[in-house]
Amino acid sequence: MRKESFSKPMNLTHHIFPRIQPHIHTWINGYGKNFMYWYGPRAQLVVTETELVKEIMNNRDKSYPKADTEGFLKKLLGDGLVTTEGEKWAKLRKLANHAFHAESLKNMTPAMISSAEMMLQRWKEQEGKEIEVFEEFRLLTSEVISRTAFGSSYLEGQDIFDMLRKLSIIISRNAFKVRIPFLSWLLKSGDDIESEKLEQGIRDSIIRIIAKKEKSMNGEVRNFGVDFLGLLVKANHDADEGNRITVQDVVDECKTFYIAGHETTTSLLAWTVLLLAIHTDWQEKARQEVLDLFGKEPPNSDGISRLKTIWGEDAQLFKPERFSEGVAKATNNNPAVFLPFGLGPRSCVGLNFATNEAKIALTMILQRYAFTLSPAYIHSPIVILTIRPKHGVQSRADQKQGQRDNFD
Repeated sequence: MRKESFSKPMNLTHHIFPRIQPHIHTWINGYGKNFMYWYGPRAQLVVTETELVKEIMNNRDKSYPKADTEGFLKKLLGDGLVTTEGEKWAKLRKLANHAFHAESLKNMTPAMISSAEMMLQRWKEQEGKEIEVFEEFRLLTSEVISRTAFGSSYLEGQDIFDMLRKLSIIISRNAFKVRIPFLSWLLKSGDDIESEKLEQGIRDSIIRIIAKKEKSMNGEVRNFGVDFLGLLVKANHDADEGNRITVQDVVDECKTFYIAGHETTTSLLAWTVLLLAIHTDWQEKARQEVLDLFGKEPPNSDGISRLKTIWGEDAQLFKPERFSEGVAKATNNNPAVFLPFGLGPRSCVGLNFATNEAKIALTMILQRYAFTLSPAYIHSPIVILTIRPKHGVQSRADQKQGQRDNFD
């Protein structure tokens, strides 16, 4: 059903649920908000009532354990922060919280600005021409996570990003295929063989990056750096066995943050530019807010926190003003109504990182360019881990009058 849905484009509308989850959409209409279905031999309960969603996500009584991660998804995420539970999860979460706390995020701002400047430098050569912004944002977010979390660059980690992307495609292709235990182990498909090669290749590449980090610090345990990779390597060398993590833990966390650190923000930025290209009145409101706060200067941490225009009764309409007084007011204090970064103790640790990165990129774009949607754009949202445009987002970016001299 989903394969058929993805096979053709759709009209330019926000009502994409029937396309993205056609089976769930059909079953909700037939069986109500909550229902059960079978995925092979395993029963699956679908819950869409917000109060039940809130109870499950908060999981105060520990009644809702994480489902076992297996197959291709296990190869992608391993046994890292997203998949593990108990003491190990608490240990990994503590490390991630430390790497992405408020002061660390403030220190990451220059790297985010520098990465956005690299992207905008490429755009200068395309002024007045069509730009495929989804691909541009993929390069941007890959550069940002490489610099801020791993002390490297996109080019240094390019092989890892490419292998993770190929593995993500395999996961999407097999998402609804029921695998028969033992038989799939004996009779390996082409995807099984390819995914094993990718998993090993990703591990080998990350091990090399870990070794480079260790070598650069001359074995000084207390001086592995303050970025995420440095904290992981330091934990791997911790003298206290209770705090120590294994090399495989380091690899799994690196995989998780390489993929999560750019995949989600790429889609966020691409869809935001699409919406602002369509709704040019809101694009102008957002631009005016940016210019009032920063003028022609680079964004700063204090100003970023004050941006509100586009971060904000009818879910199918583009109404950023619903968020003008905050998410709590927009959702009538029901956090389960709108949860782009999850909810409860396992909410996304990178929420503020992703939000700051997106705000910085959009601020710097709005300072320089007015953009419109290209007639070549084909509206075909698909799912490959996240909801992304199948054919990219083609936009035309024109230099704002009077801005060229300000930013050259």
